[in-house]
Amino acid sequence: AAGAGGGCPVLCTCRGQAVDCSGQRLFSVPPELPLDTGNLSLAHNRIASIPPGYLACYGQLRALDLRNNSLAALPAGLFLGARRLAHLDLSYNNFSLVAADMFLEASGLLRLDLSHNPGLRRVHPQAFRGLAQLRELDLSYGGLSAISLDALEGLPGLVGLRLGGNPWVCGCAMEPFLKWLRGRIQRCASDSQLAECRAPPEVAGAPLLSLTEESFQACHLTLTLDDYLFIAFVGFVVSIASVATNFLLGITANCCHRWSKASEDEDV
Repeated sequence: AAGAGGGCPVLCTCRGQAVDCSGQRLFSVPPELPLDTGNLSLAHNRIASIPPGYLACYGQLRALDLRNNSLAALPAGLFLGARRLAHLDLSYNNFSLVAADMFLEASGLLRLDLSHNPGLRRVHPQAFRGLAQLRELDLSYGGLSAISLDALEGLPGLVGLRLGGNPWVCGCAMEPFLKWLRGRIQRCASDSQLAECRAPPEVAGAPLLSLTEESFQACHLTLTLDDYLFIAFVGFVVSIASVATNFLLGITANCCHRWSKASEDEDV
């Protein structure tokens, strides 16, 4: 059956407001959809790009499934006309970066799945700006070694966060994020036991939340005035000792030279 305002696309199945174009080996998105489309599945295809403004006419769209395609980026302003979009699945694609303001116009998003993007290395600090209603975020099984705390602090409604399967580097820079995560874990469903440190070696394999404030004590070591004075004093003593040593070596060399010359004169 066709939805109001347009026919069902070729190779797709339409039931009510649901349009299913999954598993059709599509290399591009259908050029037109029924205007009242509420649920669109383009999963399990070979789509590598989406035209700018593609969703502009589909104000009823609430769920968009783009998993298991070849997407590496989304065009700017893709969600301008899809303000009711609540569920977006971008898992199993080729994203390497979650860019700034990537979802800015999708202010109604409740669930965002970016899992299983193995090349995903970076999440921009402003990547999720505007998603005040977002409740579930899946960043699991990517290539993330770190994430900016700024990217998550702007999500006041977040109650579900998945981070497992990433090569997290649990160095000093990770401490603010882990502190935030520990503070949210009581009300935030998380796969915290699956999220493990990959480095440094001394904590490799440790669950993120097993690290405590004591784990980062070395990051807060600071030198006092007495420490600096002691270092300066030691440096001064070493410098004096070096000068004295050089002076003595010079005198010794000079004496040896004179002694050698005197011995030659006696032999003559």
